[in-house]
Amino acid sequence: MDKVENNYGADQIQVLEGLEAVRKRPGMYIGSVSARGLHHLVYEIVDNSVDEALAGYCKNINIEIEEGNIIKVKDDGRGVPIDTHEKTGISAAETVYTVLHAGGKFGGDSGYKVSGGLHGVGSSVVNALAAWMEVTIEREGGKYQMRFERGNTVQPLTRIGESNNTGTEVRFLADDTIFETLEYEKEVLENRFREMAFLTKGLRITLEDQREENSKKVEFHFEGGLISFVEYLNRKKEGLHKQPIYIEKKGEVPVEIAIQYTSSYTDNMYSFVNNINTIEGGTHLEGFKRSLTKVFNDYARKNKILKEKDLNLQGEDIREGITAIVSVKVKEPQFEGQTKTKLGNSEVTGIVQTVMNEELAAFLEENPAVAKAILEKCISASRAREAARKARELVRRKNVLENTTLPGKLADCSEKNADLCEVYIVEGDSAGGSAKQGRDRKFQAILPLWGKMLNVEKARSEKIYNNEKLMPVILAIGAGIGSDFDVTRIRYGKVIIMADADVDGAHIRTLLLTFFFRYMRPLVENGNIYLAQPPLYKLYKKGMKDIYCYSDEEMDKKLTEIGRDGISVQRYKGLGEMNPEQLWETTMNPETRTLVQIKLEDAMQADEIFTTLMGDEIAPRREFIEANAKYVKNLDV
Repeated sequence: MDKVENNYGADQIQVLEGLEAVRKRPGMYIGSVSARGLHHLVYEIVDNSVDEALAGYCKNINIEIEEGNIIKVKDDGRGVPIDTHEKTGISAAETVYTVLHAGGKFGGDSGYKVSGGLHGVGSSVVNALAAWMEVTIEREGGKYQMRFERGNTVQPLTRIGESNNTGTEVRFLADDTIFETLEYEKEVLENRFREMAFLTKGLRITLEDQREENSKKVEFHFEGGLISFVEYLNRKKEGLHKQPIYIEKKGEVPVEIAIQYTSSYTDNMYSFVNNINTIEGGTHLEGFKRSLTKVFNDYARKNKILKEKDLNLQGEDIREGITAIVSVKVKEPQFEGQTKTKLGNSEVTGIVQTVMNEELAAFLEENPAVAKAILEKCISASRAREAARKARELVRRKNVLENTTLPGKLADCSEKNADLCEVYIVEGDSAGGSAKQGRDRKFQAILPLWGKMLNVEKARSEKIYNNEKLMPVILAIGAGIGSDFDVTRIRYGKVIIMADADVDGAHIRTLLLTFFFRYMRPLVENGNIYLAQPPLYKLYKKGMKDIYCYSDEEMDKKLTEIGRDGISVQRYKGLGEMNPEQLWETTMNPETRTLVQIKLEDAMQADEIFTTLMGDEIAPRREFIEANAKYVKNLDV
């Protein structure tokens, strides 16, 4: 490695004062400067208001997206303290918004029993990454205001009037020199606030997008709490029992759990600590899983549903079809990093386990019909798991032979470094043939698929191992499926779905995406899945180079630019209409192609969409089609 040609001394050591570090490395504090990071700013401010609700002082939180993407968050909590802070010499309110790791959430005598914002960086980070922020506080009979610009105080806390109310209002505009976009997505915010309202029984959250004409407030308020949450998640599924199982235990670590089984073959378990979505689980979810397995096996043995000769049901058998919410409140939670995605407190495992052992066992004894319905499904899942195990062992034995068992129709690439390789999963033999001829053989592999593909939303895993359409995909990617899937073993860094731009092509894409989401989710989470974007139109004229257009808007724009005289327009019905050179130029050449990366922003919403589109229930699918029909273009009939 080449050496840097300069002196390395004390003058090269940078000391970033105050909030400079946040502006210098924003990703360390909010994850990214993309749309996800932008929305995170709103969550940080709203989380502070929710903490007031958890403390019992806030009933209402109102969020508005004003014209120009200005955010306003107003609550009716106690209001941020306004007296002078002993250590900083400025008001406590200004300290909260300008000093990292300052807040009312540390130590046993803090203003909060439990809180999500335990690092004390939320408000100050948002302030640092805002072009400007204005904070209005109502407290102790007065109304106070302060203003900041890029984290710097331009107006210290000033009394501006009288007030008999209490609460805090924060208005801010994200800094466009920091973020890639300032456009908030209302649906993304709605999903987050709905979740917050479910987790905080009785809290009322409203959201209004004033950028819309005739804007209306959306309100989230659920007296049922987690019971309402589970019912909402399962509203498009067939439940095995009508009422969710509800467990609540107050104490040093309050535990709240809601469970409902459905006829689906996948499990959906979501865990929260102090209302923070621990997407990677942790000790609370581990305690839940252990107890779930023990309690159901004990009940099945005691009631002779499992005979002496039968093996115990495994955890995955008992979790098939479950929708569960596990929520705990911990005074001093230990998270993995500032993103707070996994709980590490070891004592929480035993606490959740004890609560579940007592409460779930009692529920099953009192509700034998529900217990029997669930266990019948678990035993059926156990039999299917054994069938899948035998099929999986066959696949594993084949994988030992590596290249000799690669799918017969796979045209592999010569490069062996997965990071540099990509595989196109192509609909149809005709398009597959063109793709094989047009590709760059060094790093592009082609796997043609044909015929109707299995809808995994309606099938158990043993059917997947015997499916002639999906097995080539499993073997080509080379990393197993389901609980055996190991993303470090994938053979291609990019898995690209290339299908016709019509209804059949959309169906193929949806079937494949459903499979990847259900059985190879790390591929989706890591961003390894892409959709190819073949052109919809070709504009051509004698003596003129062909022009490819990927949308109606793009075609109209091009025709306006070049004129319509003498121009012929070809509408592509399928990939098979393009010769190898055209397919390479438009859809496969890294320098000219357009790929859409599939990202998993919200696992709950993704689960709902796949359930709606590919599940057994017809009514939700009809509703989805009717609601989204206005967005459909180029529908081939």
